[in-house]
Amino acid sequence: MGVCYSRLLRSTALIAAGLATGLANPSPSQAATPAVVAGDGVLCDLTRTLSGGATDVRCLIPPGADPHHFQLTPANRRDISNSELVLINGYNLNPSLSRLDGNFELIAVGERAVPNNPNKDPHLWHSPANTGAMANVVADALQQLPINAESKQALKRRQQNVIAILKDLDTWNRQQISTIPADHRVLVSEHLAFEFFTDRYGMRHVAMIDDYATGGTLRPSSLRAISNAVKASKTKVLFPEQFPVSKTMKRISRSSGKPIAKNLVFADGTAPGKSLIETATSNTCTVVNAQGGSCNQASAERLQQRWSAVQ
Repeated sequence: MGVCYSRLLRSTALIAAGLATGLANPSPSQAATPAVVAGDGVLCDLTRTLSGGATDVRCLIPPGADPHHFQLTPANRRDISNSELVLINGYNLNPSLSRLDGNFELIAVGERAVPNNPNKDPHLWHSPANTGAMANVVADALQQLPINAESKQALKRRQQNVIAILKDLDTWNRQQISTIPADHRVLVSEHLAFEFFTDRYGMRHVAMIDDYATGGTLRPSSLRAISNAVKASKTKVLFPEQFPVSKTMKRISRSSGKPIAKNLVFADGTAPGKSLIETATSNTCTVVNAQGGSCNQASAERLQQRWSAVQ
């Protein structure tokens, strides 16, 4: 009986020692998953797609929310304080995120990806070429986190797939826009958010409020100037960025005689419940179909299927 009891004590001691060693020196499979915070919906989808579960990605700004006026919640602050890496767009897209400080690496992805940006326009992702550059910055940052060699190799594969899909999105956009009659290749919206899109594809952009309303105020002289610019642009419609449509846009519509498009163009991130690719193709199809072109929805869905299959 004494021998059995002694063996039991020794076994218990060995198990305890083994547990203590395991806690002190966790194996790669036991190590905590690195926490990453992504500022807005575009970065969130991009980071999660690239990460593929190798990191714990938390998103701050929900799809459809206005990043320009976003304020951090206590839960946001906890996520940030517990993270190893915080990714923001930069160029003052999210003013509340530009002054973050803590025991983490803060990267302004857009500023690294697109340093040549004279107007400091934060809406970089409306050009897939810019989004591809942002993907490379994010992937490089994720590679620096404490993830195992297998995860690093998988990350490289996902990066290659993401870049390939974005290049095909760029080609697809160009093909769809080419179906719009030349006179109608214009995007008339309220704000200067689509310059990278229109510049990329040889379109004209009229930003009704930012270009013509002093301080955002629509005076009678401003209304006349906007109406004249809208008529001269030969656009078929005005493109809203939010529903319900603002009173200002309704006034401009009445004054210019141009109807308001039935579908939104999403200026400041991903659409609610939609991926980066779904939002981009939706924006393109909204513009193309409203301006007299023909958008290939089936090929847009194939791009999304490829995006969803990245792993």
